[in-house]
Amino acid sequence: MAFEHIELHIGPTFARLTLNRPDRRNALSLALMREMLDALDEIAGSPTPVAVIEGNGPAFSAGHDLAEITATRDEAFYEELFSACVELMTRLHTIPQPVIAKVHGVATAAGCQLVAACDLAIAADDARFATPGVNIGLFCSTPMVPVSRTIPRKRVLEMLFTGDMIEAATAADWGLVNRVVPLAELEDAVVELARRIARASAPVLALGKRAFYEQEGTDERAAYGLACAVVVENALIDDAHEGMRAFLEKRKPQWPT
Repeated sequence: MAFEHIELHIGPTFARLTLNRPDRRNALSLALMREMLDALDEIAGSPTPVAVIEGNGPAFSAGHDLAEITATRDEAFYEELFSACVELMTRLHTIPQPVIAKVHGVATAAGCQLVAACDLAIAADDARFATPGVNIGLFCSTPMVPVSRTIPRKRVLEMLFTGDMIEAATAADWGLVNRVVPLAELEDAVVELARRIARASAPVLALGKRAFYEQEGTDERAAYGLACAVVVENALIDDAHEGMRAFLEKRKPQWPT
């Protein structure tokens, strides 16, 4: 599939989805988000075990394209735009592959939302994060959803109410990203993490990711009910038996699927 606003490369170890509007700081226009949804569908249907999302140019993503939003006051367009954003962020949780955000430069508003919605995130030491909508009269309501499920309440409310930037080290301390590395080491760190994840069985990764998001937010009893059903499903597949036999035989597993 040909894309105008993104680039997609699907390799044997991981897929790389690159936001490619560098002149607009990779702003999430409606067209770009639709392309991302198509790309995620391609990734989901492929055998690659991991996905990486990155931005081309000086920024990861500065959020929604304000020029697009201010060009109209059409309610139907706004509903289409923000619904596409919600669909994109939730699709990140429903594709079978773990998704890693590779973050440099700024990740603000819906760009910060994108980082929070990814399963994992590694940031360069130059990265900065914010939900600054309050400062331009458009509260970051949809970014609030995954960010508030990623970092503690008082910290996310400080971000939402002030719109202030936080540095990469603070984002790591608060749990918005997994870790911070020097910019020159960002690519190697992301590839190394992708490769470590890709050592596992792809069907087992997919099953575990699905189980995590299904149980998240439920009470303990419901979570255990979901987890018990999933572990039974898991125990029945060939990959589980190969993995356990390999452990007992002190060898690397040879995944059958």
